[in-house]
Amino acid sequence: MSELRKTEVILLFQPLRQICYFRHLPNSTFILKSILIHWMEYDSDDNEILDSGVGDIGEKGGLSSCGYCGKLRNMNVVELMCWQCGSWFHESCISYQLGKLVPFMLNYSFTCKNCSPTGVENFRKTQAQLRDMCITALANLQHSSGKDGRGTSMFSLQRDVIPFLEQNWEALTTAARRSTQSWHSTLQRILMKEVDTYFTVEETGESGEPSQHHPFFGLLTLDLTLIRPIVDAPAQQQQSGKGRGAKRKIPETTAGNKKARGDMPAPKLHGYPVDHPFNKDGYRYILAEPDPHAPFRQEFDDSNDWAGKPIPGWLYRALSPGAVLLALHDRAPQLRTADDRLAVTGDKGYCLIRATHGVSRGVWYWECTIEDQPEGSHTRIGWCQQLANLQAPLGYDKFGYSWRSRKGTVFHDSRGKHYFVGGFSEGDVLGIMIDLPEKNPVSQFPPTYKDKPLVKFRSHLYYEDKDDVPEALKNLKPLSGSKIIFFKNGKCCGEAFQNIYGGTYYPGVSLYRNITVSVNFGPDFKYPPSSFEYRGMHERCEESMVERTLADLTYLVENEGKLRLDVFT
Repeated sequence: MSELRKTEVILLFQPLRQICYFRHLPNSTFILKSILIHWMEYDSDDNEILDSGVGDIGEKGGLSSCGYCGKLRNMNVVELMCWQCGSWFHESCISYQLGKLVPFMLNYSFTCKNCSPTGVENFRKTQAQLRDMCITALANLQHSSGKDGRGTSMFSLQRDVIPFLEQNWEALTTAARRSTQSWHSTLQRILMKEVDTYFTVEETGESGEPSQHHPFFGLLTLDLTLIRPIVDAPAQQQQSGKGRGAKRKIPETTAGNKKARGDMPAPKLHGYPVDHPFNKDGYRYILAEPDPHAPFRQEFDDSNDWAGKPIPGWLYRALSPGAVLLALHDRAPQLRTADDRLAVTGDKGYCLIRATHGVSRGVWYWECTIEDQPEGSHTRIGWCQQLANLQAPLGYDKFGYSWRSRKGTVFHDSRGKHYFVGGFSEGDVLGIMIDLPEKNPVSQFPPTYKDKPLVKFRSHLYYEDKDDVPEALKNLKPLSGSKIIFFKNGKCCGEAFQNIYGGTYYPGVSLYRNITVSVNFGPDFKYPPSSFEYRGMHERCEESMVERTLADLTYLVENEGKLRLDVFT
């Protein structure tokens, strides 16, 4: 597909950028895939393409209605989601003999007759982890509480959750019942470990003392329509051993036994594992998630022949963060980030942290507040590309541009110049704006990592990519009309840099000693620049999901027929 054609596809789907669940809806992906194929083969106008793509959706199916009868979803009965098309189906509309089930189940795989190659439905219940069984239990308890008017969202582990599990054990999992009650304490430990990831907890009453029914647990999200099956995430067992990446502390790069090789569990708080590899030594690691639309995905999941073999990268896709935050993996390891990933504290010498999302075109803005600045500590804030050195101050190399708190000096390529007399200090709110013209030579699509190797770290899979700094330096060219502007407590300090190098830029913060700064990526800025037309960095989240989906689909379409398990080495 030509670059021009890719650009036209992106422009065509600008309205879809506002669909929050776009990347996670199989319907949307299949529609886009068919459109991409059509776009590559024919020269149709925009209206023809939109008609051919959207017209296939119809009124049935999707997130709100049954894919067979077209009636609205009914939370009072069992409903199953087809793992291929993403539509929901009432149990009474399904002809397959399902057996005993309960609403809000997570551990099953269902294929509707519309997606089945034989026209026959297929259903398979899988063994559930205690965590997943508790999600189902709490969802049912919450729904029942809403029906009878109580509206309770917190439930006693001993009085409510465990009795529900014991009553519905065979419906919830294929595992045998526990013969002793020792699993009760195991269950509590599991729930406490997943607090703020899946659950909320109340350990004491209003008096500050626990009652006989404490602890109480609830779901982190109260919207039960968001609960969907874990069709691509069977239970895992951690593996140990040495692989190709052991030198860089990546334990293994190949598939283990079928149970351990299965797809990874959901990431931790804010969409990223707490324990993860860092980008360093010229390598970067991109968290991967199963791509249910990749060819031969189901065959791979059902196969027992992949023990000890590398996992094909095209079966997965790079995970798109659900919010613009400070990156856990793309930082110097000695920096300490807050739990909400919107604040960071330094340690000894200068080192850098980047945001999760970058920009390559348009005018973008974010804010930074100096929360605590002990004597002798400093910070530099600004913008940087992916290859900016994490173990150096921002502005140390050609990939970054910064404004220093001390004396208000601005830096690029280790060269400083006077910019704003007095600098900034504790309590100041700094605005950071970048203006990148449309002629920026960066591709409209982000890189797809489906052709990169996968490595395993702490039960999660990551794409491994190698930096090519010399090549990147060779390709740096000034971008005419680009500029960076800083603001202090709402006052514009003027243009700090003009005609910066073209590329994709990320919000960056480097810290010297134990200074603490917080970031605000929008939409509620403390000092929104009134005399500028700009976009807050928070808007990049949904845009990047769409762009990455298009990049992945383009790769699958361009390599259709070449991606086969029987020839993968």
